[in-house]
Amino acid sequence: MGLEMKGACEKCQANVDLIAYICVHECTFCENCTNDMSNICPNCSGELVKRPKPAKYMCPMSWRK
Repeated sequence: MGLEMKGACEKCQANVDLIAYICVHECTFCENCTNDMSNICPNCSGELVKRPKPAKYMCPMSWRK
């Protein structure tokens, strides 16, 4: 199952299409809010890490299903 890739910060509603931080539950925050929260999710107290960027093209390994 892939990431939901939410488009807005849960705290300030800023656009996070390019750079976002997520916890294991996929709570999503912008870089500024993440820094303000010391990389700790306010919902689960888990670590916020940089979310992978969405691929613009199909993964070259997708044929390996």
